[in-house]
Amino acid sequence: MLNKITIISDCSRAYSLPMTIMSWLVIFTYACFESGNILYGVLSLIGLCAAHLGTNVLDDFFDYKFLIKQVGFDKHEYLKNTQKTKCRHLISGIVSEKEILTLAGFYFALAAFIGLFFYKLCGTTVLYFAAGGGILAVLYPILSRFRLSEFAVGITYGPLLFGGVYYVMTKTISPEVFWLSLPTMFVTIILLYIHTIMDFDFDLKEGHLTVANIFDSQLDSLIVLKIFTIIAYASLVFLCILDILDWQILLVFLTIPLSVDLYKSMKDFSIDTESIPEHKWYHFPMENMKHIAKIGAASFMIRIYQSRNLMIYFGILLSIAIILEQM
Repeated sequence: MLNKITIISDCSRAYSLPMTIMSWLVIFTYACFESGNILYGVLSLIGLCAAHLGTNVLDDFFDYKFLIKQVGFDKHEYLKNTQKTKCRHLISGIVSEKEILTLAGFYFALAAFIGLFFYKLCGTTVLYFAAGGGILAVLYPILSRFRLSEFAVGITYGPLLFGGVYYVMTKTISPEVFWLSLPTMFVTIILLYIHTIMDFDFDLKEGHLTVANIFDSQLDSLIVLKIFTIIAYASLVFLCILDILDWQILLVFLTIPLSVDLYKSMKDFSIDTESIPEHKWYHFPMENMKHIAKIGAASFMIRIYQSRNLMIYFGILLSIAIILEQM
């Protein structure tokens, strides 16, 4: 049973869930102080997580189908050289295509059921947010081949997530909510961008056209990471200027050391893909490291954890800032 749960977690890339949970936490906290329905907020999180995991599973399935159509594709060579866990269980035969599609179907069915529940309670406006997110989720594997991954993630985890959660909790739409989504939206994009920088060569081989591989090298692509990071922190000041949040939001600047470490870590990776980042006390949590080291994915996964943990601390501190403002 434990082994099956581990396989499902790997196939679903459950380690990436904090990007959904932390984005949700910010708008959930904000909506609570606007007399939002807490139960509906929690239920929306379940639906969001289901849609997120379903998208991950479906993305792997389409990647797998593309790989096996490649002329000369050698699954043993791929498994030996790949830095990521994507498609690993499909390629090795541990899970079948039918099982992967069934898992994706379960996630999307759960998300759809919760969406219908909110439609009955809150009306047709819910459908606009749900349809937008659903379309981007289904199209994500295709969009990722046309350098639109960052766009899709930005729209989904920015205005759609924030607007949708706020609406089901308060049954209103507020322009301030869309501005509020900017900081976490860019941090989420950073998480995805870190992934695509490290998958620079693999994405080219698999036919993925990303913003990162517009550049001649991974090192050159770091300029975009720097721009995204600057925008994420600048948008916090922007929220103060617009008087959406007060000075407490500057608490989030405590995450700047994490951002600096992440950039340095990616610079090292661009020079030597086997390099292991220095592990500092504030870099936790980093789970399953023994298993990750065993499959030779430490260099990749530690950096994914660094970007994910930046998202965790960023979201928590932003939520705390919202609470402090109301005290």
